[in-house]
Amino acid sequence: MIALLAFAANAADSRYSTVQGTPDGIGKAYMGREIAKVMSYHGASWLERPERVQEERPDLVLVALDLKPGMKVADIGAGSGYYSSRMAERVAPGGVAYAVDVQPEMIDILRLQMKQQRVTNVIPVLGTETDPKLPPGALDLAIMVDVYHELEYPYEILAAIVKALKPGGRIVFVEFRGNDPNVPIKALHTMTEAQVRKEAAAQSLEWVTTKSDLPWQHVIVFRKKSRV
Repeated sequence: MIALLAFAANAADSRYSTVQGTPDGIGKAYMGREIAKVMSYHGASWLERPERVQEERPDLVLVALDLKPGMKVADIGAGSGYYSSRMAERVAPGGVAYAVDVQPEMIDILRLQMKQQRVTNVIPVLGTETDPKLPPGALDLAIMVDVYHELEYPYEILAAIVKALKPGGRIVFVEFRGNDPNVPIKALHTMTEAQVRKEAAAQSLEWVTTKSDLPWQHVIVFRKKSRV
């Protein structure tokens, strides 16, 4: 058993490399991309800023998700629950939204937000850096909004999300567009479509579509592959 655990740890380590850290990164790279620093819970108010409605057009993102009543969905890196509550509204009645975050303080903020908004079908989940703690084979959809580029263990988290999806379930990346001079976001907090697709290809996922009609972001959708 000890040998197996050591083998798994070595395999995980080999996926990543140490790089010269930049001010916005953690000095660790995955598939040629330095991983960005996580936004602290101290920045939770930025997630709820009124300007977000125009800067990010969450209404268009939600349309792209094609949510239906009764669905089980997950908001990975949920923060204050900005998307969690909006998704929960669209999957009601009968559906639930799991709101996952690794910062206990963010979970506390999220709980308070849901209480104030009287949202009852959001389930807060305290995940870890390698495990979002989601029920296996239960989800119709999982979304990460401006989150994936900050995951310290992107391979492990993505694999766990895929495991939590139903057959044919979808995973959606919403990221600020990389290499776009019109996007006023630090480079390490952006991702190109090519990089997202490259990293998703390491999992049992197939690309479905990419929507680039948002002001600063793109919505990149994948589906869990059916077993052959």
